[in-house]
Amino acid sequence: MEFARRVSARFETKRLPEDVDDGLETLEEYKQRWRSVRIIYFTMFLMALGFSIILTGIWPYLNKLDPDAGKEFMGLIVAANPLGQMIFSPIFGWWGNKLGKIRLPLLLSLSLFTLASGIYSSLELRPDNVKYWMLSSRFLIGVSSANIALCRSYLSAATRISERTHAVAMVSLAQVLGFIIGPTLQAAVTPLGDQGHVWLWGKMHFNMYTASGWINVLMSIGNFMMFLPGVFEEHKIAAREVMVMQGGTSEKETWKGIKPSYLSAWTLIVAFFVLVFNFVLLETLGTSLTMDMFAWSNDEALWYMGIMMTTAAIVSLVTFVLIEPMCKIIAERYVLIWGGFSLMFLGRVLFVPWGPDPPKLAQPFNASWNLSESDPIFLGCPTTQKWCGELPALTLTQFIIGFAFTSIGYPIGVTLIQTIFSKVLGPRPQGVWMGWMTGSGCLSRVLGPVFVGSIYTRLGTFWTFGVTSAMMLVSMFWLQCSNRLLIPPTFEKTTPVELKELNKHNGSKLLDDHSPDTHNGSPPEDLSPDQPILGKHGSQHSISHA
Repeated sequence: MEFARRVSARFETKRLPEDVDDGLETLEEYKQRWRSVRIIYFTMFLMALGFSIILTGIWPYLNKLDPDAGKEFMGLIVAANPLGQMIFSPIFGWWGNKLGKIRLPLLLSLSLFTLASGIYSSLELRPDNVKYWMLSSRFLIGVSSANIALCRSYLSAATRISERTHAVAMVSLAQVLGFIIGPTLQAAVTPLGDQGHVWLWGKMHFNMYTASGWINVLMSIGNFMMFLPGVFEEHKIAAREVMVMQGGTSEKETWKGIKPSYLSAWTLIVAFFVLVFNFVLLETLGTSLTMDMFAWSNDEALWYMGIMMTTAAIVSLVTFVLIEPMCKIIAERYVLIWGGFSLMFLGRVLFVPWGPDPPKLAQPFNASWNLSESDPIFLGCPTTQKWCGELPALTLTQFIIGFAFTSIGYPIGVTLIQTIFSKVLGPRPQGVWMGWMTGSGCLSRVLGPVFVGSIYTRLGTFWTFGVTSAMMLVSMFWLQCSNRLLIPPTFEKTTPVELKELNKHNGSKLLDDHSPDTHNGSPPEDLSPDQPILGKHGSQHSISHA
């Protein structure tokens, strides 16, 4: 205990950093503000984990519970999560703006997340219409994940302009790590097997499929406790910072006077849709694609994809660390276009197969042959997908290189789109706008699995990766042609207003010569007698009658 206290004291902030020591906040407020931001990081990580942790295991799990469900229904189950998130993200954003606080919506959403994850892990009890129960649980997890709009909005309000790129990079890292570590955790519990352990008199099944849901339950309970009073305290500084820069007297009037570029905002929302669509398509398709192309079994696909996801997490971590230094040398919009979108485009092009021969065809499973489903004769590209015998196979080298480009390009793209979007909107409450941004990403995660279920299974790899490559190319071209739309507005710093002591005898000379109105010692006309005004370093003083 003493050791933990010493370690904590060693990393504790002792004084305000020089670049933010301007009187806008005290040291204690600064520490509370950044503690709240780090809690937001964890929440974003958990919501992404809740979506991705089941992706590599959902097909064999569904096939075990209901062998007649099919891949197209699997696509609907994967799409149910982002569909719920897409519908409720603007609602959560509006709710947060209306309340002016995010604690209550986040506590309710985390309670729902815990309940829905528990339902998913209880499906081994085999209720009637089990596939629809799975569909419902994933939809409810999506509804709870709509709190991401609130998290992004709060992050924009709780960080200064100079802190924004770093904060968004870290929250994007948390989110991407959630997407990547989810399949890694699924791979880690694979040794439990599909039988696992049965506890609580048959009421709790703990195997390689249900373990992912129970992990979500435990982590969401911890996240719920983080938002309780005394742990999470909201501190918003963005509007106050801009108010001081412009010499204003009201945060609300300051942000109301700044009109965002709606064309810029919608350009970034569409770009976000395209970027997330391409990433989720690969994540959703990854397991079944490797099983089709390389004739891997369920266990092999989970294990190898887990290793690749872990490697991608490390690559993404390094990339996120490098984003801020890169943006100090090259403008953010150019790093977005030529670092994020160009690498994502190359990653999609590399997935267009160039193998010399078609993939190995799998024979339909026949239980009368007394062979297990993992027997090599049943592994490979299923004959029900007619293109399997006609199109060339994807090579393992292609898959690895394309996956590596994606692991670098996606973190750059998703971070800088959100950073520029936040700066373009300015210091206004961004709950609804962040809801639309989150909704566009959710729409891509709805259409991605459906795309897999229709285009991939029916038309094959050429159409799948040809269409996605074209999407990335067109988006990159549009961003380059309209890159001036991506330049955030700047806020000029004005000479700070400094107050002098109030003359207790006659009330004269209330403000110094820099004040906009010192006539007869009376306050400016737009200030009421008790309204706070900004003094040096943004500190507040009240005008009172002598």
